[in-house]
Amino acid sequence: MRQTGTIKFFNYDRGFGFITPEDGSKDVFVHVTAFEQAGLPAPEEGAKISFIAEDDRRGRGKQAAQLEQV
Repeated sequence: MRQTGTIKFFNYDRGFGFITPEDGSKDVFVHVTAFEQAGLPAPEEGAKISFIAEDDRRGRGKQAAQLEQV
């Protein structure tokens, strides 16, 4: 299910950040490779983004994938 949220934090040096979903659910991890795969520029804190929350391959919870600029 596609969600919309705001980039809460992004650490460019480490290549990851978090998105706060508009529905008030728990923040979702996002890795820089998700932006690269979507062909999007480097994320800016406060920017709106839509995404699909998928299970992390390492079992650490949800992470954002299939990003789209809003």
